[in-house]
Amino acid sequence: MHSDFHYYGTYALARMAGLRRDVCQTIATAAQFVDDNDTTSDIDLLDGGRLYALATAHSMVNIQNSALFDKDQRRVWLPFHFLPGNKGKTLSERLICRKDSTIAQQMVKHCFSMVKKPYGLHLVGISSHVYADTFSHYGFMGVSSRWNKVDSRSIKLLNDTRDKDAEGRFQTKYGETMSGLRNWRQSLWDKVKSDVAESGTGALGHGAVLKYPDFPYLEWEFSYEHPKGSQRFSHRKNATTFLEACEKIYGLFCSLDPKFQNPEIIQNKGFDRIRDRVKEILEFQETNREKRSAKWRSAAEEGILFHRPEEILPYQGDAWKQSLAHL
Repeated sequence: MHSDFHYYGTYALARMAGLRRDVCQTIATAAQFVDDNDTTSDIDLLDGGRLYALATAHSMVNIQNSALFDKDQRRVWLPFHFLPGNKGKTLSERLICRKDSTIAQQMVKHCFSMVKKPYGLHLVGISSHVYADTFSHYGFMGVSSRWNKVDSRSIKLLNDTRDKDAEGRFQTKYGETMSGLRNWRQSLWDKVKSDVAESGTGALGHGAVLKYPDFPYLEWEFSYEHPKGSQRFSHRKNATTFLEACEKIYGLFCSLDPKFQNPEIIQNKGFDRIRDRVKEILEFQETNREKRSAKWRSAAEEGILFHRPEEILPYQGDAWKQSLAHL
């Protein structure tokens, strides 16, 4: 998932659950900061203490994520981005991320129970990120493994409308044969991108299927390469699973202590009242995350999401980074 969900979606769900705007901003910033925290330098505190920093953000196509950096995979990718589902007989099977797994439910419930701690809202945001990612990263694991390998020829995007108009004009002008050649070349390029990504990441996470799990609107399919050579087919409707994540996270936000709620808002806490609004945003077919984020912002400003028209408060992550430098 990208910032359109981890920040704007998380903020919107928290606000629709009746939480105060400042609370929503902190939770959503913490959720997105998991993907932005690239701090690796230890921080010396004014009182003489030291904070040992661990980055939670890396590029998927980065040699630092390869099997040579096994420790980072186990300390970062597994707990923050591909929470193990803990199902199966072998260790590899148990490391595979599972959508809304029992262990994910237990994790987020535990973290939300500490909301009154000084760091409680930040922990709520971080755990919301980890929990949400199980609805997009399921079926892959956060370590380099042959279980993550995919048959690149099997990847099909079923509702991606990018360049469809251009393709139609091309076919009208040059005919079926040349259009077929174009499709063949595009298919070959997609295969090359997938193979290179899989190799470059050491078969880490969903590198073999690029960023397809993170596009909210995308319907697509692919087949894994099983370690013994058999095929495991997967057909995914991201909008459906993202909507499931929204409903679950919204329910968690509704359960937060009343001290974090806006007393002026009397909300009917059922998700059904906002389901169609959220679904429409998730199904917006756009690869650019900024444009997808704009859908959340405009829906808020037009009074579609909340009890009255208002802007979504800005992301604080950059300010957080600057503040760390002065500790």
